[in-house]
Amino acid sequence: MRIKEYRAQFIQELSPIYGVEEAESFFYLILENQKQLKRIDLALNSDLVFSDSDLDYWNSVLNELKKEIPVQYLLGKAHFYGLEFEVNENVLIPRPETEELVDWIIETKKSEVRSKNLRILDIGTGSGCIAISLAKNIPNAQVFAIDVSEKALATAQKNAEMNQTEVHFIKTDILKTDDLENLPTSNFQLPTQFDIIVSNPPYVRNLEKEEIKKNVLDYEPHLALFVADDNALIFYRKIAELAQKNLAPNGQLFFEINQYLGKEMIVLLENMNFKNVELRKDIYGNDRMTLGRI
Repeated sequence: MRIKEYRAQFIQELSPIYGVEEAESFFYLILENQKQLKRIDLALNSDLVFSDSDLDYWNSVLNELKKEIPVQYLLGKAHFYGLEFEVNENVLIPRPETEELVDWIIETKKSEVRSKNLRILDIGTGSGCIAISLAKNIPNAQVFAIDVSEKALATAQKNAEMNQTEVHFIKTDILKTDDLENLPTSNFQLPTQFDIIVSNPPYVRNLEKEEIKKNVLDYEPHLALFVADDNALIFYRKIAELAQKNLAPNGQLFFEINQYLGKEMIVLLENMNFKNVELRKDIYGNDRMTLGRI
């Protein structure tokens, strides 16, 4: 069967669920992953064909996509800030909004990266996408990352190795941590103070579940997504308390936040004596990131 013909069938069957544009993007993402063919290759050679084994694979993937399993989980990888990351059911799929957070940190620190060795801590690292992207793009940075999930940390360690970066990973429950100086480490020395603490913690309230797409709600880890309606800022408050103790002078605390709680985040940080608090919107116009300074 010609690939061009299968493409039409693939998009037709998925468009009622995802829409034509997203279904088409899935097709080319999988095509490049499986056959190393891009859109231009198919345009220039419309007679390219799928073998019987190719068709078996594509039909299998098509059926999984109809169940709304994320395409990144089916491929086992996702792209983030120009890097490739392994993803699985133990970690969230990296999102464009989080790339904006990483870019903000890098832009903020551009003038300093040659003059000092920055100490960076990522809390709730998941796949490691934030920590690894910062380690890759900030020269001389010492990067440390925390997560409560052992399986997530195993994935993050693989991603650090795959992207040829050094990140020191620590397993701990941040909500049960009283001081970052007391974190359990074995083969490395943890700084007592950090220049940057960054976190994209769980922030979706249960009342917002109806807004969450099925492919996220049914397949991505709830541990990394949801918080109680009556205590939605629990992680932010705890991390900010730790940052008060463990940020160096002029240190910075970056958060990705719930789009509906931007004002509440500003109040929280200002009440905890963070200075020059900033709130930024993401590419979709939603309140998404904050920065507080010690």
